[in-house]
Amino acid sequence: MQNCDTQAAWEYHNGTKHSYASVRSGEHFLDFDNYPLPFKVYPQLEPIPLPREGQQSGIAALSAIADPAAAAAGASGGAGGESIPDLATLGQILFFSAGMTKVRQFPGQEIFFRAAACTGALYEIELYVVCGDLAGFDAGVYHFNPADFALRRLRAGDHRGALVHSTAGEPAVTHAPVVLVSTGTYWRNAWKYQARTYRHFGWDNGTLHANLLAMCAAWRLPARVVCGFADNDVNRLLDLDTKREVALTLIPLGRANAAPPAPPEIPPLGLEVVPPSKRVVHFPLRRRHHF
Repeated sequence: MQNCDTQAAWEYHNGTKHSYASVRSGEHFLDFDNYPLPFKVYPQLEPIPLPREGQQSGIAALSAIADPAAAAAGASGGAGGESIPDLATLGQILFFSAGMTKVRQFPGQEIFFRAAACTGALYEIELYVVCGDLAGFDAGVYHFNPADFALRRLRAGDHRGALVHSTAGEPAVTHAPVVLVSTGTYWRNAWKYQARTYRHFGWDNGTLHANLLAMCAAWRLPARVVCGFADNDVNRLLDLDTKREVALTLIPLGRANAAPPAPPEIPPLGLEVVPPSKRVVHFPLRRRHHF
């Protein structure tokens, strides 16, 4: 993910930074009648529930947070140095990264709190799973929905090769049995923060990743954050409408000895998604900065 247009970056930075005058004179107000949906919803896809029963990892939380590399040092526990998560472990990683932990009722609305904090409690970061065959779980491209703690399959088959290609053969991606993809959904955060949303992508994605990396360390799974990839390839794989949502990072999890097969064709899906609000406002400044 890279924008080499430094002028666009400076325009975005200067156009969205706060000042005393901008804060005091801003005319923006929170339109609660147009409050965005807190979850991305595919109404025509069947949920695949994730296991809710968790086990103890045996690693203290502070140890995983303070020194994740040391905590994950035992990653070569499988045959041949492989480290492949099962569905239960994947579910725990997703829950403690982006899962819904509680619901609070407020006048006129509900707030769904997540495992990782987020600006405005708007939770604009989405997670997707791209995996090969796991124990009892088929290869595919999936969307994670915290609302019902379930995955929904967007594409069947092993598409990890598309991510290998998009990263020019990044070794961590090449040998990952599972790759998580984080995306930013513009409007869910822009409802409150307008064009500053792109700044919040970095903050909120980073907070989520801190949880994610600590969980991987606790389960002794090698993991890293990959920011260099061909955006169009990843956005196409996830079938994203890039006016509304864009890929931000790849997080390869675990290690498999064999590289994935060449990816199959990646046709557009055109899957139905519930509109995030009655009315969506676009801010061109933030999109020019991303691309």
